Amino acid sequence: MDLKPFDDDNDEPPSQVAGAAVKNLIQQPLNSSQQNKPFTRLSVVRNGNGNTSPKQKKSNIISEKIKLFKEAYYPNASDEEWNDWRWQLRNRIKNLNELQRVIHVTEDEREALLKHDGPLPVGSTPYYAALLSATNADDPLRRTVVMTTDEYRYTTAELADPLAEDSHTVVPGLVHRYPDRVLFLVTGFCSVYCRYCTRSRMVGSFGGEYKFNVSQWENAIEYIKSHSQIRDVLLSGGDPLTLADDKLEWLISRLRAIPHVEFIRIGTKVPVVLPQRITPALTKMLHKYHPVWMSIHFTHPDEITPEVKEACARLADAGIPLGCQTVLLKGVNDDPQVLTKLSHELLKIRVRPYYLYQCDPVLGTSHFRVPVEKGLEIISKMRGFTTGYAIPTYVIDAPGGGGKIPILPQSMLGRDGDDVLLKNYEGKIFRYNDPLETKDNELQLMPQLLEVF
Repeated sequence: MDLKPFDDDNDEPPSQVAGAAVKNLIQQPLNSSQQNKPFTRLSVVRNGNGNTSPKQKKSNIISEKIKLFKEAYYPNASDEEWNDWRWQLRNRIKNLNELQRVIHVTEDEREALLKHDGPLPVGSTPYYAALLSATNADDPLRRTVVMTTDEYRYTTAELADPLAEDSHTVVPGLVHRYPDRVLFLVTGFCSVYCRYCTRSRMVGSFGGEYKFNVSQWENAIEYIKSHSQIRDVLLSGGDPLTLADDKLEWLISRLRAIPHVEFIRIGTKVPVVLPQRITPALTKMLHKYHPVWMSIHFTHPDEITPEVKEACARLADAGIPLGCQTVLLKGVNDDPQVLTKLSHELLKIRVRPYYLYQCDPVLGTSHFRVPVEKGLEIISKMRGFTTGYAIPTYVIDAPGGGGKIPILPQSMLGRDGDDVLLKNYEGKIFRYNDPLETKDNELQLMPQLLEVF
């Protein structure tokens, strides 16, 4: 039985899992009357015995900029339709004709779109298209989702699968690279396709090498069951949150039933590009399977709209810890002021800046990559000038399957006898007393930091 995501060939939204046999497997099914009500806020309150329980609070947000776009390009859509995530998916922008209806497409963009064939097609929700500049091709958000001919220029260092995920795939869709955790690819579909996507080889091309169905999911679950060292499962794809609630619950409930799986993570960009998807029904379902964590892919502060704030509030109120994973992109966010503003806005909506990724050397992405030295410079200009919570860890996901390696500014300069020499965010040098050997009878006092003038 196929678990087809919404795809360009079918042109239908993600459906409920077909067949009563699969539906009967879902643990604690949701009340159908609760499904997909537009923009009802979920908050968590304490009941009389001190436990937390979800309480719904209605809301119906369409921010000013989005409303102007909607009235100009989708005048026949009601507010209720616009706030329905399935309507957003049914009306995705998927080709040149649809794109040039809402932005002034440049000749370079047009050439790239006409030339494209294969995975990673153009794709954007109407909501996210409303955030793009109609006239400026250098607009940061526009650069991340609209094709240019730069995508057809490859360097010798670029690969289709630079992180060697395919070589670490133990059963179809399951990547086991780290000892205690696995990456579970559950769909090849995204509501919006980022032009620098690490998995550009597979996303948006349903029916190709990667097929997602119940049988494939069950094989992956059996592998996890049989390997007791796996304590952490990351659901990714594609985007797991483009699956219907019952599909997602079918999967999460089975993972939660495995005793050695301690927690489940979801990697997604949906709260950013399709905030309407974060319904009360979804958050209520996720709330049942804690601990569930979520890594959200933000790129730029312009993405943090009232709609996104509302979506993240629902998730946070449901007790889901939220972290942000940002890719460092040339001409998009490679500026300490931009990333600092992004971090500040994230913290205000209870999303912790977690990783800042060096752009992976995927085929056709060289125009997005920033020199590592510049990335270190950006982190150096953030550290000390804002709260530590606002500073992500700058990492390179090592090509060939080496995993994430933190890249840090040089702050330990070396030793001078028993002292370690340290450089702070202002460039000042300090000493930290740290004897290499300690006599058994020597009293160790609290180390002192002595500024060198």
